[in-house]
Amino acid sequence: MQGTGRSDGRIGLALAGGVIEGGFYEVGVLCALQDAIEGLDCTALDVYVGVSAGAVITSLLANGVAPRTLSRAILSMADPVLNLDPDILFAPALREYARRVGRLPFALGRWLRRRLERPFDISLVGMLWELGELTPVGIFDSAPMERYLAGVFAQAGRTNDFRALRAQLRIVAVKLDSAQLVAFGDEGTAHVPISRAVQASIALPGLYCPVEIDGQPYIDGVAKRTLNASLALDEGVDLLFCVNPIVPVDLLSARETEGRARSLVDYGLPGVLSQTFRTMIHSRMGTGFRGYAHAYPDTDVVLIEPELEDSSLFFSNIFSFSNRRGVCEHAYRSTLTHLLSRADELEAKLAPRGLRLRRDVLADPARSLFGDDGGRPGGPPPTREGVVTDIRATLERLDAALDRLKVAV
Repeated sequence: MQGTGRSDGRIGLALAGGVIEGGFYEVGVLCALQDAIEGLDCTALDVYVGVSAGAVITSLLANGVAPRTLSRAILSMADPVLNLDPDILFAPALREYARRVGRLPFALGRWLRRRLERPFDISLVGMLWELGELTPVGIFDSAPMERYLAGVFAQAGRTNDFRALRAQLRIVAVKLDSAQLVAFGDEGTAHVPISRAVQASIALPGLYCPVEIDGQPYIDGVAKRTLNASLALDEGVDLLFCVNPIVPVDLLSARETEGRARSLVDYGLPGVLSQTFRTMIHSRMGTGFRGYAHAYPDTDVVLIEPELEDSSLFFSNIFSFSNRRGVCEHAYRSTLTHLLSRADELEAKLAPRGLRLRRDVLADPARSLFGDDGGRPGGPPPTREGVVTDIRATLERLDAALDRLKVAV
């Protein structure tokens, strides 16, 4: 099924994960792309692929929620249905805790029986491992996120059904018991509600509990692939925008530009583990992109990600909700700078698809995401979808205000 992309080429978007901070970064990048590329409408592409935080955003874009609207929703400045409350992300997994506590008598019974059978096997690590089944598989419950998305998709003009979308949407997760990568929205999985598929895709082990779909537990799709751009490329897109927030830091270069004198060792285990995880993820993605150039020679790919020497995102708390404005703004400005540095190369990729870089936007040092909200003179003309979204948001806020007034009276 083809979406509403331009007739002179199919355009796709692939968004990677990156926990909470990564999602905020992607929203800032998308706002920059929308402002800087004339003719690009991020809500009217042909193919969307999302994993983890990227799954949340692509599902909303495919349902017509514009990047600027998402940026306002992050700050709780959009309509009440869209506004993102921190409680949605950090609800404790009480049922999981209770389930593990319920196993306590049986687990202790088995542990005591093994101690009687092997009284001299008293390795502390071994004993703790044997009691591992009592450990919760997640700290937070992702069900509030599923309900939030289901509520958003229930609004007029939106859908929670992959098959009813104008564009192709693929939400990626991993089947836990077989390590099989699954693209929800594809044949055989399109019956799963979009909100449920996204819930499975954000189930990062240790943070959120696995999500059961059709009797099988699923976890975050990043466990197997970072970006899953090949899913969009296999759909025959001519131009693919990719956004990846997960990159390691080049602290040696960062010291020269930002004056940082410390080593990652000085940040303890979290710093070392973060660099290790990011390096593995980034290396795996780089290998995939080198293969795409040979396997899909007729497709142009535009990758946006933080610069390795940009240490601000690396040292930001990836689980934090309080830094959402700063992360979005930083992503917006850094993306404009990145696009300007590659302007000639990018225009060669954009022009055949009827798109054009707005160099006046790229070269404006005073431009910001939240400072002007795209309304300053010379800003990009609003799209029809964006205007409709803003009108709907205004009417919903007015309706909510009238309801509160009735209660007060």
